[in-house]
Amino acid sequence: MGTLMRLFSPPPATQSCQFLHSFNPPFSFPRTCGTSSRSTPFKAQSSECGNFLDLKPEAKPEFLDFDIPQFDTSTRSSLDVIIIGTGPAGLRLAEQVSQHGIKVCCVDPSPQSLWPNTYSVWVDEFESLKLESCLEKTWPMSCLYIDEDNVKYIDRPFGRISRKKFKTLLMERCLSNDVKFHKAKVLKIEHQEFESSIFCDDGNELKGSLIVDASGFASTFMEYDKPRNHGYQTGHGILAEVDFHPFDLDKVVQLDWRDSHLRNEPSMLTRNSRFPTFLFAMPIDSSLIYLMETSLVGRPVLSYEEVKKRMVARLRHLGIRVKRVLEAEKCLIPMGGPLPRMSQEVMAMGGTSGLVNPSAGYMVASAMALAPVLAEAIVQCLGSTRMIRGQPLYDRVWKGLWPIERRCVREFYSFGMETLLKLDLNETRRFFDAFFDLDPYYLHGYLSSRLSPTELAFFGLSLFGHASVSSRVELITKSAVPFVKMIGNLALEAKQYYI
Repeated sequence: MGTLMRLFSPPPATQSCQFLHSFNPPFSFPRTCGTSSRSTPFKAQSSECGNFLDLKPEAKPEFLDFDIPQFDTSTRSSLDVIIIGTGPAGLRLAEQVSQHGIKVCCVDPSPQSLWPNTYSVWVDEFESLKLESCLEKTWPMSCLYIDEDNVKYIDRPFGRISRKKFKTLLMERCLSNDVKFHKAKVLKIEHQEFESSIFCDDGNELKGSLIVDASGFASTFMEYDKPRNHGYQTGHGILAEVDFHPFDLDKVVQLDWRDSHLRNEPSMLTRNSRFPTFLFAMPIDSSLIYLMETSLVGRPVLSYEEVKKRMVARLRHLGIRVKRVLEAEKCLIPMGGPLPRMSQEVMAMGGTSGLVNPSAGYMVASAMALAPVLAEAIVQCLGSTRMIRGQPLYDRVWKGLWPIERRCVREFYSFGMETLLKLDLNETRRFFDAFFDLDPYYLHGYLSSRLSPTELAFFGLSLFGHASVSSRVELITKSAVPFVKMIGNLALEAKQYYI
């Protein structure tokens, strides 16, 4: 949800969340919703809170300050695995595969660049992965504003990831396992029966038994056999120095669905009632805070300009005057939609592979946890004396990452996303009022994508039981079509998996 997910960073030229860079995907987005061209322009009242949109982000690109080993292209030797992209997903997979003696090379135009994205996770997820040293700030609790009169609390620590510590740790693990790097952009991939080649913008060709695309959503290398009918999460985030903010320093604001800040903007209030946005806030201290106004999921895409206008109105209403913008992020994240075609010649990891939780937006921890699973499937093929390559290799690695149970779980989350797409603001509030009253086992498990299909069925029954009468009616009427679609997709997934 909002910045909760903090997606994996693909290469700088193609990332989906970046410092005020435009997002140019290879696929067509659906139309946007928001202000029409004939509506009255919105003006931020700088006399009250300052128009922070006029402030330029002060952050500059950062780079790791150590050398990395380059792959010697003059040898023309073949690699076992070539990973496109050095985001967290790509580096984590490289680290996991290479510790088994597999020859790995990561290809990225700027492998030493720090990721610009803001990453945050539930602390227990990173503790279980022994990555808690990468957290730069933690909060013992979270709060959620369902509306002006209803506040809920989550007794589960939450953390902000240090980009420098995170990337340094993954890079150091890769270097200790003799992972090589090649600084270039991949332009094309060609396949032979047992080997694939990548062609880079520096004129070099690299060959390997398996190509893994971890370059993010904007990749052109993935093939799909279904229409890409994604939902889209849109957000504008800033790390800001402020005179004041009203939030408790020991709590993250996960969701703020209040709309009192739009009472003096009737047209915007009306649009927000149909296509709502919420505020996510991580207070670092009394004068430093990360803020993001977010559309949880939309189809069509909620206009980015609309999101920013709502954020200006919200901060003005809260009395938050931004003095400096240290970092700014423009986020447009595809959620749900079909998985890439199974068993194709290029493997996928991270956002490219469909790992984003379709109804919650989380991915960082789950991709960190699943990298060893995919690595094991790769090692079983390329690390064995039999050297399983070609189509048998592709079949095994795709089924390793997406076994039938995990695909069924994803279908359930996609069902949740399709239902959320149909809810207006008041219906969304009633939904989350019930959702955050669930037993922590189901609540935490759902948000961390760790419930089994059977547990998800009990989760759904529990959610329905906690819902108000009006919310139950809304869930029945608005989830009927997505439910039928989910059942059909589950049957199709099972049929295709066992062919």
